[in-house]
Amino acid sequence: MTRPRLAILNASYDAYNTRRNFRRELDAELVEYNVTDGDIPTQFDVDGFVVTGSRASVYWDEQWIAELEPWVSKAIERGIPALGVCFGHQFLAHVLGGEVEDMGEYELGYTTVQQTADSELLAGLPSEFVIFETHSDRVRSLPDNATKTLENEYGIQGFETDTVYSVQFHPEYDIQTAREVTKGKDTLSDERISAVLDGIDEETYRDAAEAKQLFENFTDAVRAAQPLGASQPVE
Repeated sequence: MTRPRLAILNASYDAYNTRRNFRRELDAELVEYNVTDGDIPTQFDVDGFVVTGSRASVYWDEQWIAELEPWVSKAIERGIPALGVCFGHQFLAHVLGGEVEDMGEYELGYTTVQQTADSELLAGLPSEFVIFETHSDRVRSLPDNATKTLENEYGIQGFETDTVYSVQFHPEYDIQTAREVTKGKDTLSDERISAVLDGIDEETYRDAAEAKQLFENFTDAVRAAQPLGASQPVE
């Protein structure tokens, strides 16, 4: 396999920045599904898949969430490698039997995370590195057979199984996206929004761009995998 075929399960209700960022970062043939519109895959004709961020919570009573879960569960059963980002991180944990909870606060802006275990996804990254966060939910408990790979003061920031790779933060974000997302947090105080915006600069972005290595690591893992039943429809 040279250039893998990946499904992008776009859970962002405003899909433009999400689409643009993942198209830039993933060296793969991308098949995109706007899952919030009910655009759910019906086949498993991909080499891997990515579940993106979202303003939704995994515990919301949304039809698209209920419809997406069976496909993701079956894809994982077939050994198709998965990458979860932010909401995707929480969603994959939920599908595999972990627990997700409301934090009661926001983690927003550039910060650091620390590695807690050897990780295929994080190969080549330092033990602590800079990333961009925007979330108010978190994975409270990991699925069985999952290994925590990253943490910070807000809790679990990454986990892995044999074929599932997951991070709470947004390695795909550019400066434009970070600023737009921050300005959109209208439930937070003007003072906090201003403080986060002040921290979104070229130097910090360059530091955070180091985390983009995980996209190359994921596509390498996809190339090495041999998923089963790729052409089978959803049962």
